[in-house]
Parts: sequence; structure tokens; C-alpha cells
Amino acid sequence: MHMHSLNWLAILGAAIATMILGFLWYSPLLFAKAWTREMGYDLNDKAKMDEMRKSAGPAYAGSLAASLLSAFTLALILHGIRADSLHFGVMASFHIWLGFVATVQFTGALFAKQSMRLFAINTGYQLVCFLVMGAILVLWK
Repeated sequence: MHMHSLNWLAILGAAIATMILGFLWYSPLLFAKAWTREMGYDLNDKAKMDEMRKSAGPAYAGSLAASLLSAFTLALILHGIRADSLHFGVMASFHIWLGFVATVQFTGALFAKQSMRLFAINTGYQLVCFLVMGAILVLWK
């Protein structure tokens, strides 16, 4: 397999899409209140919330790096299995998410004694990301 045959712009686009999805997913429009409650943050504790915001920069940078690596790896897999249709790419992405991401996050949630609601929010985000990345990578060859 030649890595030069991958669409690097599609990989970058898929990674950026996951960041945009994360901003939306964890925003007040969707799951911000439930996520902060499940994480044990008090939205009324201004000092704690300011501290969390100040440390967000390195977290976003790390998240972008992880998104790039995830999109690259998914692109390699989809290219390797010759995913050439939207349906096949999305289904393959779903199964990759189910077999690796969901199971690892579930095990981590069990041992960290996280609520299943927090697990569902975080893993649901990863599911949407994998489906969108798979679609972008297959459609934008």
C-alpha cells in the first residue's frame, strides 16, 4: 500500500470535521450541561470553570493531533479494504468504532467507575466522528 495514494486533504478535512463536531457536541446546544454534571463540574463555580477554560488550549491541540492520527489511520484501513462506496465506508467505520473505540472506552468507564451516561455522551461523540470521517474519506478520494 502506498501512503502517497491517500487523499491528504480528505484526511485533514476529516480531522477538522471531528473538531467542529466536538465543539457542537459538547456545546450548550447538545450535551454541555449533562457532560459537565457527569464530570462533576459545577457550572456555578466561576473559578473552577475559568480554570477549565484556561487549560483548554493544550487539550484542543492534543485533540487535533489525535483527530489527525485517527483520520489517517481510518484512511489507511478504508484504502486497504478498498472501501469505494458511502455505504461500505460508513459501515466499515461503524464496525471499526464498535470493535475498538466503544470497547476500549467501555472498559475504561467500568474501571474508572464512570456513569453510563458519561460513557454514552463521550462514546456517542466518537461514533458520530467515525461515521463522518468514514463518509468524508470515501467520498473525497
